[in-house]
Amino acid sequence: MLKKLCQKAFPKALWVYHTNCAACNGCDIEIINVLTPYYDAERFGIKLVGSPRHADVLLVTGGVSRQIAPALKRLYNATPNPKLVFAIGSCACGGDVFFDSYNMYGAADKAIPVDYYVPGCPPRPEAILYGVGVALGLLPKKVNKKIKSDLPEFQELDEPMISPKAK
Repeated sequence: MLKKLCQKAFPKALWVYHTNCAACNGCDIEIINVLTPYYDAERFGIKLVGSPRHADVLLVTGGVSRQIAPALKRLYNATPNPKLVFAIGSCACGGDVFFDSYNMYGAADKAIPVDYYVPGCPPRPEAILYGVGVALGLLPKKVNKKIKSDLPEFQELDEPMISPKAK
């Protein structure tokens, strides 16, 4: 359903606004790398804009600190509907090494609703382009959902494992 909505709402181009929320700049460098002529994200209609009021998409990097959370909520509200939010990098997706720190609010989805996650520390430019392409319906999804029957069965050992030194 979200895929059809994205195709209808964003038929030609995506204007993105990039925001850094207490990140180490690793993900930011990779996002800027996506916009260089080598990867040329503009061929897909992806263009960086300077104001959230002109954006269709918010790219959020870094874990959300307590100081930046209110500003991120205001930024989200300033972006016109329909909008998409991408959490780029491990910190924005789940908090990474800063998870549950005293000064961190948490991942991006703790402050604003996130539509898509692009994990990695930092994610490769190809992964960022792939994530945006899947969200727009330009590319097929390569990962399938795991179900219990796909997982190998647990095999019990007849005797407990003992290291050679313990004998």
